Amino acid sequence: MILNDFDEIVLQHYEPLYRFAFSLARTESDAGDLTQHTFYVWATKGHQLRDRSKVKAWLFTTLHRAFLESRRRQTRFPHQSLDEIALDELPATSPASAENLDCSEVRAALARVDELFQAAVALFYLEDCSYKDIADILEVPIGTVKSRISRGIMQLRQILGFSESGRASEGARGQADGEPTYCGCSSKPFGPRRCA
Repeated sequence: MILNDFDEIVLQHYEPLYRFAFSLARTESDAGDLTQHTFYVWATKGHQLRDRSKVKAWLFTTLHRAFLESRRRQTRFPHQSLDEIALDELPATSPASAENLDCSEVRAALARVDELFQAAVALFYLEDCSYKDIADILEVPIGTVKSRISRGIMQLRQILGFSESGRASEGARGQADGEPTYCGCSSKPFGPRRCA
């Protein structure tokens, strides 16, 4: 593989791949590992891809497969829980900036959505992938993609405290005025609150 071609692909796709990995893995280190692994696989096997217009789908599919494999390994060989680790051994994290609070709230809610729906919702709303691209990446029919996005959004609304009418329930943060939500990660609305 030509080095310049590899560098160009990394520059073009690193950030969206990392965001997708983070939405699945939920930790910076795991997201970084998944993203690095994906580019390693591209460096070793990317030459096999005949249609260069499908690089994005190939990378996202490779990352998703790596995530699923890592989940299977974690199930077979579980790690220590946070309760078993002393607080002073945990890495310090910087607080989210005020402008990203709504986005981080949505990402945290996405982490609570059933795993089956997370990837489809993240690809659609965070990465602006089309239904067809998501179907290719997840290797499922387009109808399944639409169903998973719909069900995932229903769960997100419940987690964020929105009623069926689309308005925030009394206990939800930031009462809604009926405007669509734009979480800052996407231009696609999924609820009544607009991110600041």
